[in-house]
Amino acid sequence: MTGTPNQIELAEQIRPQVDADFRRVASALGTVAGRQTGETRDRTLAIIAILDLRRVEVLANPSAGYFISNWRELSNQVWRGLADDPRYRAIREASGSPRQEKQWITS
Repeated sequence: MTGTPNQIELAEQIRPQVDADFRRVASALGTVAGRQTGETRDRTLAIIAILDLRRVEVLANPSAGYFISNWRELSNQVWRGLADDPRYRAIREASGSPRQEKQWITS
């Protein structure tokens, strides 16, 4: 990891929290997928796969400053990052659902 020793130390504290947040969202989506059938379930499983790819991408970032500036205060970063992902948007648009990002997943 790159940065000053203090930045690296702080980023190493933040990274496990980021990983846990990605896993928490994936687990919640997995619970939803377990109640779904057919195409809706397939879309949710595809979203979980995208989320896992984003988790790997985020955690691979070598910059301590990236974690400090973007992930220090966890709120909706995982959902926002997912909503901004073009693969997620393509799935959402293909579903034909006009609902909000998180709401259509539960249908």
